[in-house]
Amino acid sequence: MLEIISFTLGPAQTNAYLVADPETNEAAVIDPSWDGHIILAEAQKRGWRIGHLWYTHAHFDHIGGAAAIADSLNPLPHVALHPDDHVLWRAGGGGAKFGFDIDPGPEPTIDFAQGMILKLGSNEFEVRHTPGHTRGLCVLYVAKENICFCGDLIFNGSVGRTDLPGGDFAALEKSIREQIYTLPDETVLLSGHGLQTTVGYEKIHNPFVGLN
Repeated sequence: MLEIISFTLGPAQTNAYLVADPETNEAAVIDPSWDGHIILAEAQKRGWRIGHLWYTHAHFDHIGGAAAIADSLNPLPHVALHPDDHVLWRAGGGGAKFGFDIDPGPEPTIDFAQGMILKLGSNEFEVRHTPGHTRGLCVLYVAKENICFCGDLIFNGSVGRTDLPGGDFAALEKSIREQIYTLPDETVLLSGHGLQTTVGYEKIHNPFVGLN
């Protein structure tokens, strides 16, 4: 079983997801976007232990809450990020361009790779490398729960921007077609911004990457 609590935090209204196995109380934060103390308090209230921080990509608004979470944890959480986004992470997620100087928190210790399986209690998260918004963006697919955490790859009726360093629309379109539209239609897409959607809905209605 997987429990998911979502937060919309920070200057870019970025979605962060606190996920946990209630049997073991093991928890991870997918994209600790901002205000880490809020996420941490929710985990503590439920008796969940945050052992992992998983970043779909390294933009500042997806890692801005990491330091506040990690500073309160002993031992430090394991941090996972695709190696193609390490340079972006070291540059503070590109926040300076938007006037934000963030503490990126603890260094990534786990390199995401295509097909890697992450375990959280009895739950398995499949890593899919989906470049386009950034070079290292990855989505996390939980087949048993029909859920995909997709960062800024695809949104409800939209797609991630490709005008920032490392952005590439052709790569983004390929990633969506090959790694998202091949999932079952009923798969719920939990994005980095905005409301959730489904694979089936986006195949028909997404104005940027349709099935035709």
